[in-house]
Amino acid sequence: MTRPLRNHWHTPPLRFLAVVAVVAACASPAAADMYDDYIFAVSNDRVSLVKELLAKGVDPNAVAPNGEPVLIIAARAGYAGTVDALLAAKANVNARSKFGDTAIMASALSGHLDLVKKFRARGAEIDGAGWTPLIYAATGGQDAVVTYLLAEGANINAVSPNGTSALMMAVREGKGPTVALLLARGANVNQRNQSGATPLSWALRGNEPDMAAALRRAGAKE
Repeated sequence: MTRPLRNHWHTPPLRFLAVVAVVAACASPAAADMYDDYIFAVSNDRVSLVKELLAKGVDPNAVAPNGEPVLIIAARAGYAGTVDALLAAKANVNARSKFGDTAIMASALSGHLDLVKKFRARGAEIDGAGWTPLIYAATGGQDAVVTYLLAEGANINAVSPNGTSALMMAVREGKGPTVALLLARGANVNQRNQSGATPLSWALRGNEPDMAAALRRAGAKE
């Protein structure tokens, strides 16, 4: 028989702490205002205000209402000054959004190579389960980022949870130079995702004859 999971919410100490937290939050409009100011400052690259609020004790790992750690918001937009302020305050470079994204993934997709390098120097992960910075960079056609990540040892054939590779995403998004780069580096041309799609099938479906020809020369099969 399967043992039923215990409902920890009804454990007295945890329930008490949760109630206390809610009461405290409601009783601190100033703290709520500070949080709102912080999200605004990060989202608009107001570096001086970000630093001021961090100095007052705002959490560098705070999560915005959309479920993203503030570092990811700054990374996606390429806000180098805000990123530097957050990193100086010990923001977690591997913190994930509710969708599993990290700061290095967001900056890779947007092509902010300087930030990709900065996050990597701080210990940002480039491989692991799920979508990777390389897949994101290929999706955006960010060849400089792709080249850097490969030099850092990123797995060129890493796949997303549904089996989609960097090469497949580059094909799907019509990023011809990125496809050529990945082919030159030996990407698997016959990767098949959970839906049965391959790089070649996506090239054909996308009406990309040159891309399809390049894939076939590299050994792609239908």
